[in-house]
Amino acid sequence: MISPFMIPIAGMITAVLIVVGLPLVRAYSRRLELQALQPQIPHEVAARLERMEQAIDAIAVEVERIAEGQRFTTRLLAERTEGGARDAVALRGSALDGERGLSLAGGPNGR
Repeated sequence: MISPFMIPIAGMITAVLIVVGLPLVRAYSRRLELQALQPQIPHEVAARLERMEQAIDAIAVEVERIAEGQRFTTRLLAERTEGGARDAVALRGSALDGERGLSLAGGPNGR
């Protein structure tokens, strides 16, 4: 049968296992929880994200160049239009001055 010494020995072994094993199990479970909170991105995905970031940066630079070209072209057209408008106003103004000069000088309309 069971020896009378086996029950106290089994109890002592169980107590030692609980005292030593419980902190180890808690530490291991915390480690697993922390790993779950911070998922690791696979290397292939990280490399792909890096390439996508570089491509997006390159596209942004090209879009900025296009925008700068459009601003430059718009400014040139505006200056060209302003210059043409000034010339037209100057021509129109000189034509009106000529007509007024005739009427003020006693020309055909002036009496």
